[in-house]
Amino acid sequence: MVNCCGLLTVQKEPVPLKSVDVELEVRDHVATVVSTLNYENKEDKPLEAVFVFPLPGDAAVCHFSAKLRQTQIVAEVKEKQKAREDYDDALSSGQQAFLLEESEQSPDIFSMSVGCLPPGESASIRLEYVTELSVQADDGLRFCLPAVLNPRYQPQGSGGSGSGNAKVTSTPASLVPYTLSFSAQVSSPRPVSRIESGCSLDPLQYLNSEQTKATIKLAAGHKFDRDVELLIYYKDAHQPTAVVETGETSAKLGTLMGDPVVMLSLYPEFPQAVMSSVASCGEFVFLLDRSGSMGQSMNNSKTNQTRISSARDTLLLLLKSLPVGCYFNIYSFGSSYEHIFPKSVEYSQQTMEEALKKVGEMGSNLGGTEILRPLQHIYNQPCIQNQPRQVFVFTDGEVGNTKQVIDLAKQNSHAHRCFSFGIGEGVSSALINGLAKEGGGHAQFIAGTDRMQPKVMQSLRYALQPAVVDISVTWDMPKDVSVTVLSPPITALFQGQRSLVYARLSGQISEAAEGCVTVKYSLAGHPTQNQLQFSLKPAEDTGLTVHRLAARTLIRCLEMEQRGPRQQQDDSVKKKVVELSVQSGVSSAFTAFIAVNKDNGEAIQGPLVRRNVPTARRMACARPLSVPSRLAHHCGQALMRSECIESKSSGPDSVQMDSMALPVSTGKMRLQSFKRGILGSKAKKTESRVEESKSESKSESEECGPCQPSMDPLLQVVSLQKASGSWDLVPALATALGKTSEEMKKPKPASVNQEVWATILSLIWLHGFKIDAQEEWELLARKAVSWVCAQNSPCVNECVEAGNALLGCQVQKDALGL
Repeated sequence: MVNCCGLLTVQKEPVPLKSVDVELEVRDHVATVVSTLNYENKEDKPLEAVFVFPLPGDAAVCHFSAKLRQTQIVAEVKEKQKAREDYDDALSSGQQAFLLEESEQSPDIFSMSVGCLPPGESASIRLEYVTELSVQADDGLRFCLPAVLNPRYQPQGSGGSGSGNAKVTSTPASLVPYTLSFSAQVSSPRPVSRIESGCSLDPLQYLNSEQTKATIKLAAGHKFDRDVELLIYYKDAHQPTAVVETGETSAKLGTLMGDPVVMLSLYPEFPQAVMSSVASCGEFVFLLDRSGSMGQSMNNSKTNQTRISSARDTLLLLLKSLPVGCYFNIYSFGSSYEHIFPKSVEYSQQTMEEALKKVGEMGSNLGGTEILRPLQHIYNQPCIQNQPRQVFVFTDGEVGNTKQVIDLAKQNSHAHRCFSFGIGEGVSSALINGLAKEGGGHAQFIAGTDRMQPKVMQSLRYALQPAVVDISVTWDMPKDVSVTVLSPPITALFQGQRSLVYARLSGQISEAAEGCVTVKYSLAGHPTQNQLQFSLKPAEDTGLTVHRLAARTLIRCLEMEQRGPRQQQDDSVKKKVVELSVQSGVSSAFTAFIAVNKDNGEAIQGPLVRRNVPTARRMACARPLSVPSRLAHHCGQALMRSECIESKSSGPDSVQMDSMALPVSTGKMRLQSFKRGILGSKAKKTESRVEESKSESKSESEECGPCQPSMDPLLQVVSLQKASGSWDLVPALATALGKTSEEMKKPKPASVNQEVWATILSLIWLHGFKIDAQEEWELLARKAVSWVCAQNSPCVNECVEAGNALLGCQVQKDALGL
């Protein structure tokens, strides 16, 4: 398998990409990214190179240019079909040409064609895009430079195979023949407190005494085995802000690019009295990815867990933390999907135990990543009266029908909230962010050494918050200033989470003018409002970042409308998108960037040779017989293609897939080696993570059956909690707390029953020994406290004192919440 695709072509001809340079500029909550890709054609024939790469799902490509010798060619935005025709015409006449276009299946995948590069010549491609930075649970702003394009699972019957003859090569990450340099500059009205990354960074350098400007670089020797992720932390991050950006001087007044645009960062502050209450109802539906790639390591040196084992532990915490009186169900999916119950069931000790038993048997053995069908099944289930539906989606993959999945979430947004979790490098940000945004929920990404459990439990807390309804935004502006809101209406608000709003300002704006925005909403029956006053004076040196993000927002809204159930038959929406894309210079699904060098004199002689830039390959596990989505360019040549190769050493049920993926900036790729589930249900269900760690040389794909790991003490204690919130005084609890059964029973006050005593001991142990993991057990502990209080048990103070003495702790009764 390794020999069939590597560093060199069959003729041992070198590939042209030599290096990638990335410059990141962060301004408060938004970022501008400039990537420069340097090519060199060392062949003796003209060359066409095809490069496919991922970008953040909400990115707006706003500049594409090429430098050949001393000639700079800046691309134009044109309607996609016209751009393809111009590219083909240029190649057929021997002219140099460059084409950049967005995938029709997913907005976070782009393809770039470098056409007719003469023998011995170099070309420097400059790509610029702007993007919003998402807010994480710990208030960090997340920037991710995608280095991986996972094989995209293409659902059966949706197409994906093509007649193209381009073969994509892949190569081990250590042998990728191009290099990456990365630097970032961060500025904000608030001080930059720190910047973190799973990659090695040079020390943070502040550029001023106020520490509002800083710069950082990727350390030398970065390996192409992960995304480049930065987490940026500001002091006083929850302060709402407004940035006003002046229009483009050459653009016409009265247009989006000619008028000033304001970007509001809103942080709602909910009353504490309301936030202290937790919902005791709801239908919680968990949808877990069980594709083969979930058998990969979480890259956490402390636990050495696989993604699927971490997901099982997370489901344990989730099930123990659900409120009494709710309903729940668990679905899992791959090439097919399964559910534990035919329909959502009431949460009880019996249903919880049945679910946990089946969760413990879940392995990464369901093949590909076909998420659309299980979501359709979930949404087709009738809602339960007075039980708001909350859907939790866990996936590490990418799909070829991202837009279709997101559209489905939008169509059902009235009936649910969706909380999505992207696991590992290479997960589609368009899919994860799109599901949460259109589903009125919240998105989280778990990458590098991140632990899954704290982030998921944060989202469960959001889901248990009272739903915010009747949201409205009103603008109070000076007499001669009018506002055109460009963002879609706000449909979801969560405590401490940011909402970005873009609006165009028109009219006579004086330097001293101020505006005011009021956000009104109802929370648990309480009318609430937050206000933000701001200056209308444009900020200095912001460029056109805000304008381009505003254009991107409006374009995405129009694209969604065009794909909606009431599609415009006359293409009027598509026409609006094309006009806006061309006017703003921002990419869309219906346009492409095209650059043709018309000043290069004579036509380039010789047959045109097509080369596909090799990508880093990393062995992974999966078992789908699937064909990743195809990005085909106008000539009919496939830009993305998978070749199914029957393994020489395996039977007819074993298939290998060489899947392509190409990076914008880091030249790293995860090649997934797919095999049909020949182990399947025959796998031993007693296989443990201890045995896995002893055989690290084995492929992660061998984990296809359930694991029974040796739990850490926290999970041991949690696993013994009952659905009611209480614990029984059993030998297993004594062992988990580090005591014998006799030691546990002896100090129990005589008037207290064993269940109350065991529950108080468990609460003391959690506070005394696992306070650093409080985010993970806070909700289940709150349920336990409610249960203890409902017992009206005497001698609670005596129990706490005796429990502290037994466990060697000093936890106060008030700290326990009793």
